[in-house]
Amino acid sequence: MKPGNHEEHIQHIFDSYCKKLLKREAINIQRHMKWRSEREITFSAMSTRELAGLAATDEYFKDAYIFDILGEDVGVSDSDLAGALGELSADRREIVLMSFFFDMTDKEIAERLNMTRRTVAYKRTSSLKELKKIIESEE
Repeated sequence: MKPGNHEEHIQHIFDSYCKKLLKREAINIQRHMKWRSEREITFSAMSTRELAGLAATDEYFKDAYIFDILGEDVGVSDSDLAGALGELSADRREIVLMSFFFDMTDKEIAERLNMTRRTVAYKRTSSLKELKKIIESEE
C-alpha cells in the first residue's frame, strides 16, 4: 500500500465500522420498541375501570378536625382530643397547638401572641392538665 492509500484504507475501515454499529443499534432499537409495545399500554388505551384499579387516594385527614392556627390548618384525627381542644379557650388552644404541632418554644409563642413567656408556660401547663381532665371524664 502506498502511504496515502494507508490513510484512505483506515478511513474505509472506520466508515465500515460506523455503518455496522449504526445498523446494529437500529436493530436493537426496533427490538426494544417491539418488546415495549407487546408489554406496555398507554393510559389513553385503558378503560376507566382499569384506570380506577390503578388509582389510590390518601385518607390522612379524612376524619380530622381542623383548627386554624397562625393562618395554617392543623388537623387532629383523634375525636376525643379534638373535642377536648374545642372546649379550651381560643388562646389556650392556640398555645397548646403551637407548642406541639409547630414545635414552638414558649418564648416564640409569647412573641407571636404578645404575652410574657411565663404566662405562656402557665397557660400551656394548665391547659394540658385541663385537657387530661376532659379526656379522662369522657372515658
